[in-house]
Amino acid sequence: MTRTVDEPELLAPGEAVDLDNCAREPIHVPGMIQPRGVLLVVRESDGVLLQASANVERYLGTSAEELAGRPLADALGADPARRVLDHAANVGDLATRNPVTLTLDRWDGASVVVDAVLHRPPLPADGPETEPVLVVELESAAGARPLTFPNTYLAVRHALRDLERAATLDELYDDAARHVRELTGFDRVMIYRFDAAYNGEVVAEARREDLNAFLGLHYPASDIPPQARALYEKNWIRLIADVHYEPQPIVPTLLPTTGAPLDLTYSTLRSVSPIHLEYLRNMGVRASMSISLLREGRLWGLIACHHYAGPHEPPYEVRTAAEFLGSALSVRLVAQAEDEREAEVRRAEGVLAHLAADSRDESVPIGTALTRSGWLRRLVRADGAIVVAEGGLIKVGSTPDEDGCRALVAWVLSHDEDLVATEALGRDAPDLAALAPDVAGVMGIVLPEGQVVVWVRDEVLRHVDWGGDPYNKAIAQREGETVRLSPRKSFERWREVVRGQSAPWTSDQTDVATSLRGHLVEALYLRGRKAVRATEELQRSLLPALLPDVPGWTLQSRYESAGTGLVGGDWYDALVLPSGRLALVVGDVTGHGLQAAATMGQLGTTLRAALVSTGSAVEAVARLAEVARWTLPGEVATLAVALLDTVSGVVEHVSVGHPPLLVVGPDGSTAWTESASVPPLGLVDRVPPAQRVQVPRGGALVLYSDGLIERRGESIRDGLDRLAAVFSTGPDVDVDGIVTAARDPRSADDATLLLVRRDA
Repeated sequence: MTRTVDEPELLAPGEAVDLDNCAREPIHVPGMIQPRGVLLVVRESDGVLLQASANVERYLGTSAEELAGRPLADALGADPARRVLDHAANVGDLATRNPVTLTLDRWDGASVVVDAVLHRPPLPADGPETEPVLVVELESAAGARPLTFPNTYLAVRHALRDLERAATLDELYDDAARHVRELTGFDRVMIYRFDAAYNGEVVAEARREDLNAFLGLHYPASDIPPQARALYEKNWIRLIADVHYEPQPIVPTLLPTTGAPLDLTYSTLRSVSPIHLEYLRNMGVRASMSISLLREGRLWGLIACHHYAGPHEPPYEVRTAAEFLGSALSVRLVAQAEDEREAEVRRAEGVLAHLAADSRDESVPIGTALTRSGWLRRLVRADGAIVVAEGGLIKVGSTPDEDGCRALVAWVLSHDEDLVATEALGRDAPDLAALAPDVAGVMGIVLPEGQVVVWVRDEVLRHVDWGGDPYNKAIAQREGETVRLSPRKSFERWREVVRGQSAPWTSDQTDVATSLRGHLVEALYLRGRKAVRATEELQRSLLPALLPDVPGWTLQSRYESAGTGLVGGDWYDALVLPSGRLALVVGDVTGHGLQAAATMGQLGTTLRAALVSTGSAVEAVARLAEVARWTLPGEVATLAVALLDTVSGVVEHVSVGHPPLLVVGPDGSTAWTESASVPPLGLVDRVPPAQRVQVPRGGALVLYSDGLIERRGESIRDGLDRLAAVFSTGPDVDVDGIVTAARDPRSADDATLLLVRRDA
């Protein structure tokens, strides 16, 4: 069969098995069976025997080598062979119609009654197509209880009734263990439940009174290797009637039709790992049976049966009844777990509804809306919560100090995932755990623009009682190469204190946290749209509603917000000064949103007043820089101010950190003013002298912000050339066409254009 990338490479035939490599043992193709029965392999098309177990001679009087290539009738007799082959030919799912009870005439003249258990083994998927074969396993039916109303049906019916009446999981476990023991006669029956890492815990047991209790003991995942768990998900019941059995090889070793060992996944006689047999012997167990408990097709636990008094072999019908009880228990466990899960989900959904409603209250910051009621912690049963949103940090419940909270937030954001969770922070982020020593569990949801909600849980100190020291493999390894790695021999109660872990985050809790994230993203979007609308209103109120009507000149302007939908800090202005000159302004405040728009409004108003009072571009910019330094610390803006003599066309202009102005001739020729010689407003400590240019008749002056010309991945020179090329046929170009031709449609910056044309 093909092997997935995640599966370990299996051991070669005959390679020694110990605790270091037992996870690679090919337990589904051991090439041997337990000697409590006989195994025959028959080609279905003609009933010819292909393989037989080596002990066949003791049961049927003919050796395995002699039977190879002969018809099944030579081994069983004509009538039993016909019954087996007819049964296989007429039944689709053989597992539902096993066993076939046969009476065989032995070579010594005696008759023996056997149960024939049939199945079709898996064939290699990566080899040539092969003929189907039938595996016939013969078990003695001597002493087996008949499938009667009082013996089996009533016992199973009573067990099902008790399972249905159980009100709690503990009652369910106890009832199942008791009924399986009564049905099978084992000395001890345990319900064994796995955790997420496949460590096992005994959650119920029914036992002989003189036996010591295993209830509450834990067993490490290494006791049942991964390939054994995978096998348990396919074949739900396994019996070892005597741990001291001598394995019987299958002859020949390879199935002739495939050239590969026979796959015994679904075999009832399959020989088990020698490591497992040694493990059972170390426990003092003489016979063992296990029944798989499944949830959604995955191994959830086991019904583990142990016998100490001697070999023990429940007949096939009893094992089948016990397997049925295991299936019923699996269904009942799933139903009980689903009932409890649905109750918890309904509770969480109610809390989620409250939080969703709170998040839509725009009268308070969203962090306050989420934390003021206590619903946020209750949503996922956390001890504390941290919300970073709209520029603020709010924490509630049991949380670290602010530095620890910000470190937790940074750790969640560093994963670049919508949801991050751990129940062992010290294991997954030891440096962070040192900053938040009381935090063991963390779950966070990431919102737009670095906003985040983080839940934290305190450490849950647990005492775990193991069945023997689970670390004995590591101990043996430290003792050197002379020590053979083997299953532990002591199963005395061994207590371990587990620290540094919180209660685990369940899948339902991560689901409801993800749902809250969806509500919060929507709420933040709506709040953002409201802020954008307010900013747009503010910006529209600050930009000139009408441009001056100046004889001999035509003024046009355009402003386009960022491609992200956010309003930026661009502004423009045009006003006639007392001197008669026309003042033209284009500025760009760094950043976006309400703060940038507010800063733009303050700068624009201050500059207007300075221009009117001074009549000088240099003095007006100097006053603006002084005011900004004292009233707007930390704010940065580029600025171009031009004073136009409307009679001569001479322009006096000053630029701080702003792109150069463009002068366009009547024939489409273009000339750039000198680049700014000082940094932007907020960084400048001096104002440069004014420059002068002249706009010819029929020409134009172009002022703009960098959002009109910049494009990612190209130089500023390319953008300037593209803008100049727009005027190749002359200055009489529509302003919308200029913006469309020059601006990057994917730009995340806003763009401003102020076009001043001189009549011809």
